[in-house]
Amino acid sequence: VELILVKEQNGVQFTSTTLVAPAQTNSSGEEERETWGKKIDFLLSVIGFAVDLANVWRFPYLCYKNGGGAFLVPYLFFMVIAGMPLFYMELALGQYNREGAAGVWKICPIFKGVGFTVILISLYVGFYYNVIISWALFYLFSSFTHELPWVHCNNTWNSPNCSDWADNSSVGDIYKATPAQEYFERGVLHIQDSNGIDDLGRPRWQLTSCLAVVIILLYFSLWKGVKTSGKVVWITATMPYLVLTVLLFRGVTLPGAIDGIKAYLSVDFLRLCDAKVWIEAATQICFSLGVGFGVLIAFSSYNKFSNNCYRDAIITSSINSLTSFFSGFVVFSFLGYMSQKHNVALDKVARDGAGLVFVIYPEAIATLPGSSVWAVIFFIMLLTLGLDSAMGGMESVITGLIDEFKFLHKHRELFTLFIVVSTFLISLFCVTNGGMYVFTLLDHFAAGTSILFGVLIEAIGIAWFYGVDRFSDDIKEMIGHRPGRYWRLCWKFVSPCFLLFMVVVSFATFNPPNYGSYIFPQWANLVGWCLAMSSMTMVPLYAIYKLCSLPGRFCDRLAYAITPETEHHLVDNGEVRQFT
Repeated sequence: VELILVKEQNGVQFTSTTLVAPAQTNSSGEEERETWGKKIDFLLSVIGFAVDLANVWRFPYLCYKNGGGAFLVPYLFFMVIAGMPLFYMELALGQYNREGAAGVWKICPIFKGVGFTVILISLYVGFYYNVIISWALFYLFSSFTHELPWVHCNNTWNSPNCSDWADNSSVGDIYKATPAQEYFERGVLHIQDSNGIDDLGRPRWQLTSCLAVVIILLYFSLWKGVKTSGKVVWITATMPYLVLTVLLFRGVTLPGAIDGIKAYLSVDFLRLCDAKVWIEAATQICFSLGVGFGVLIAFSSYNKFSNNCYRDAIITSSINSLTSFFSGFVVFSFLGYMSQKHNVALDKVARDGAGLVFVIYPEAIATLPGSSVWAVIFFIMLLTLGLDSAMGGMESVITGLIDEFKFLHKHRELFTLFIVVSTFLISLFCVTNGGMYVFTLLDHFAAGTSILFGVLIEAIGIAWFYGVDRFSDDIKEMIGHRPGRYWRLCWKFVSPCFLLFMVVVSFATFNPPNYGSYIFPQWANLVGWCLAMSSMTMVPLYAIYKLCSLPGRFCDRLAYAITPETEHHLVDNGEVRQFT
């Protein structure tokens, strides 16, 4: 502090005080970690990541298919016993240790491989997830026209099989295709110019351009860290709610909308006797909350140490589930309208995945007055839904690696550029004529069984090696009180058992990927499994490396490998808490 005292000639004294703040450092002499500009930046980032396209195209269809309102019973059950506890665990883990997905494992070094597992999974998902956003951007540009291009069958890309709904005597006829379906597959993807995954062709310049725009948007949202991304999510995380509300008000005014909503909510408790319903509910919980991608750890690592991560976990996970439920009203109001307009059963128009948001929904919008305006609104929503989820995945990779390799801290802008450009180059395979086959393969293998395995190892490492009691003490140090017995029981017993069950089910129910009638060749399935195993094998490979790199006998090496790095001096004295 500089204190300057100035005495004027008239006897009046003025004082001036200046506080000169050096760069903040912690006790170890390292530069203090940056934090979110505002608490709301963090909440919006987590909500924006967790609420993604699957909330719109996956949950409502699962609810409809699996007993309507009855599906909420297994969904909420698994949400309470596994979803929320794991969500809370990741937020607390990142906030206490102030590191990315790999760095947090200084609490139990032998498990650091799981950090690299989730970083790799996030990277793999980015290879194809950005392509979905580029499709949405392509549709957005195509919507700025007087008549939407997916209305009629008289376009250059249409085949003789193209037929309007009204002209179809049998909607279930597999040899007929609607204009919207042909626009997506033949006008956008140009899949008719490919014979399969071994005949990709060159990247299409239209989709490549859209992909480049998406990558540029991602780079400038992430290059300065959470200071920039925290501002971007004010738009990307809130816009979908605004658009969903507008679409709901429009949807419920359409004829047949109430029938669609009734079908969505119809309760069939007999469906709960089907094991498949419970498995699908458990799977939806695993993937909808975004646990296991390292994103929650990365985002919470930028929180203030005393932030109430317990409250954040309850708020954000609840908002995610409520958004899924709310979007069902929007989706099924339009599906009910389509069902009545074309005089077909609802199950003929209800579907999930890309077919819902790029075929059925655009087709419904095309029949509305002012269809171009509604199309623009809808695809802006898809764009924002996708962007903040893609930002989260990228941030997981960037934060995880720069925290592990400290020299990258000074070159964050260049490293971010390297990551997004690398992602762009790999994604080019997905915007070729046969790109949909590559997309399907990546979607099937990149984050399926591998992410369940990653979260299982993560839960075991924290609950059984680091210790639930020690973890609870860490949380008390941050928020002032220990987690209740319920949370501790879930972390130690319920969640690991649930995840082990899901991993077994995932292997047992595995089906090779397919796209329509196209069956992938054996070599493609092998490549897919290699991709999945490449992330999972990081766990045993790093554990072996860690044990081999430490000095002493095997017992000594194991003691160092499972003891927090801050307590290695205790191991030197023969005190190994983990052995007891």
